[in-house]
Amino acid sequence: MNILQDLETRGLINQVTDRKGLEKHLSENEVTLYCGFDPTGDSLHIGHLVPITMLKRFQKAGHKPIALIGGGTGMIGDPSGRNTERSLNESEVVKGYSEKIKQQIARILDFDKGENPVVSRNNHDWLSSMTVIDFLRDAGKHFGINYMLSKESVSARIEQGISYTEFSYMILQSLDYMKLNEEEDCTLQIGGSDQWGNITAGMELIRRSRENENDEVNVFGLTVPLITKADGTKFGKTAGGAIWLDPEKTSPYEFYQFWLNTDDRDVIKFLRYFTFIAEEEIAELEDEIKTQPEKRVAHKRLAEEMTILVHSEAALKQAQKISASLFSGDIKQLTASDIKQGFKDVPTYNAENKEIGLVDLLVGAKISSSKRQAREDISNGAIYINGEREQDVNYHLQADDRIEETFTVIRRGKKKYFLITFA
Repeated sequence: MNILQDLETRGLINQVTDRKGLEKHLSENEVTLYCGFDPTGDSLHIGHLVPITMLKRFQKAGHKPIALIGGGTGMIGDPSGRNTERSLNESEVVKGYSEKIKQQIARILDFDKGENPVVSRNNHDWLSSMTVIDFLRDAGKHFGINYMLSKESVSARIEQGISYTEFSYMILQSLDYMKLNEEEDCTLQIGGSDQWGNITAGMELIRRSRENENDEVNVFGLTVPLITKADGTKFGKTAGGAIWLDPEKTSPYEFYQFWLNTDDRDVIKFLRYFTFIAEEEIAELEDEIKTQPEKRVAHKRLAEEMTILVHSEAALKQAQKISASLFSGDIKQLTASDIKQGFKDVPTYNAENKEIGLVDLLVGAKISSSKRQAREDISNGAIYINGEREQDVNYHLQADDRIEETFTVIRRGKKKYFLITFA
């Protein structure tokens, strides 16, 4: 199975220019391709994983991927898929975002390693040195207004309004393709479904800029589909917000749990989209869902694969350890680092007195509504300290109750957790 057939089997091709021509091009050449990532924030999210893993798929098939960081285009803002104008960030902010995003991509793609390493480029290197006259003479003259207005990224914004800044984004991205074609012999651009207009515009610029040359210009474009969830909600979003690749914004434990809780109707699709598991094994996992759904084998495999890919095997083991402890109630085996991840969103209370009475603690932390209720909760066996039931209403917290001198976890009932910190 060639690379395009594999992508098609996985459902990863949305649109492609000249399918037969691209298949022949890929079979006969070691093709250089690229995908761009604009630094519009300090972290990518899981919606970016499809294009990132696409680059890795082409690398595994023997081709040469380029991850293009949009340090220049990120200063302008892509109108694609938006109803309003983006806020413009200062150059130092965009520079900082660019470096963080490069590091996130590098964890997955391993820049400059292996026989056909993934290369990182930044379009700020060439766009920042271009003069207005160069821009208009070398690129602008090749773009008709009617042609640009016909592109969905522009036409969808005409009624709401679009600035010349965002209107010109298409030309800037086209310059990226032309620059990489000239310097790296790049002949394929990939991207999300909303990038089709920008990709084909880049192909057009390359052809027009070289129309006086005798050699045939072979450049191609390919987009991946928009990912949707079976319940109709937006992929990558939860009640708490986006699922980020930055472990400081979405901890590896939260990341692992997101994939583990994938809807049964989506799990096989996501295994095909995001992982490198062979189709034969995915088919076996699909059978497991039908015959033994309670074991959630496919969900666990998806969560494991994705956590290792984005974070590390050590991060996966930590996430699994936290999950097992929360399920069993055995909190004492967790470290302070584990607790920071696993209890990130639970109510937190800072206890200044390290040997505070349990009744006072329950009231102060608003775990129980009153001292009387606190005593009832304790005597009824509803209160757990680090997973162990405590029924002594006169109990005072001890040094042994503080995990690494930092945290105590109180549970009321079966599932209500509270995190106690100590100044």
